[in-house]
Amino acid sequence: MAAESEARRAELARKTKETAISVAVNVDGTGEARISTGIGFFDHMLDQLSRHSLIDMTIEAKGDLHIDDHHTVEDVGIAIGQALAKALGDRAGVTRYASIDLAMDETMTKAALDLSGRPFLVWNVTFPSEKIGTFDTELVREFFHALAQNAGITLHVMNHYGANSHHIAETCFKAVARALRAAAEIDPRQEGRVPSTKGMLA
Repeated sequence: MAAESEARRAELARKTKETAISVAVNVDGTGEARISTGIGFFDHMLDQLSRHSLIDMTIEAKGDLHIDDHHTVEDVGIAIGQALAKALGDRAGVTRYASIDLAMDETMTKAALDLSGRPFLVWNVTFPSEKIGTFDTELVREFFHALAQNAGITLHVMNHYGANSHHIAETCFKAVARALRAAAEIDPRQEGRVPSTKGMLA
């Protein structure tokens, strides 16, 4: 696994007039997270994404939070997605597909994904409130849309039920994390092949 771990790392920096972001990921990590975006709830969710995917993530973001959180959340999703795409490379040997139904208290959410190289998001999640503290719940979708588009992931997220917006958001992040962990795992039976009859993904 050492060679795979070395190969499945990436770093990148993204700077615009709205945000400055640096990201480092290790797909074969232990879920160690060092995250600072200036948005407390978002940091908590990204920590869950790292911890439950076992992908080490270092994320530093400075954005125009005096306007709102939108640019920072979206651009962090873009940067993580691009870093994951770079770290996964041609995706040879990966399990590719995974799905999970994840429960948290009164809430259950399903995440299903394909590391296809073809980005697509199906989002079937409704929040009972517009805010979690000061965080806009609509930004949860914006993050996953940016992540899927830039990582080249087909991602479906469906909240089966739930009453608490915090729990719904957290199950989205945890479910995607667990599905991503399973899909990115190296399948020893693949013997390094790209898991597609086309011989390539995307």
